[in-house]
Amino acid sequence: MSAKEMLAFREELSRQGILFCYSGYITEEVLSSIGNTLKHKLEIDKTDKRVSRGVFSLFVEQVQNLIRYSAEVESSHQSSDQRSIELRYGLLTVGQKEERYFVACANMVPNRDVAHLRANLAKIKEMDSVGLKALYKEILKGETPEGSKGAGVGFVDIARRATNGFEFDFVDVDSEFSYFFLKAYI
Repeated sequence: MSAKEMLAFREELSRQGILFCYSGYITEEVLSSIGNTLKHKLEIDKTDKRVSRGVFSLFVEQVQNLIRYSAEVESSHQSSDQRSIELRYGLLTVGQKEERYFVACANMVPNRDVAHLRANLAKIKEMDSVGLKALYKEILKGETPEGSKGAGVGFVDIARRATNGFEFDFVDVDSEFSYFFLKAYI
């Protein structure tokens, strides 16, 4: 990209209200570094502590989803210190527009997972806070869902913390993958 293209990109991010934008391979270390920077930015802006906690919680949950589930993955079975390395690719934005903060992430997912994800997210989106709390407890008491790399409560937790709701979308990429987008508002 040229300087002109980079400037146009920066200006578009600004028009969209984006404070942070990261696109690339993401790890727990990147999560920690961006998280610390996000905390500092919210402090500098004198953001209400309740709002700051909500933004940070959404950020952590969404980035963990990228780290665990992005279908764009590179790995090596052994590094120089004899451990496996796995890197997953995704896109993260954090911003503020119309007095609301948002956290948005996007990543590739296998097409075989889209129908299940879409149905699960649509169900969660329709629930009120009482229903979300009950579902959260039910999931924690149950077995870890097949294919889950956590407790299976990630989307429910995002919905509970997204005080101004969330939106999601999928776009077909090819016969194997779709691009998944989730944006949650505080």
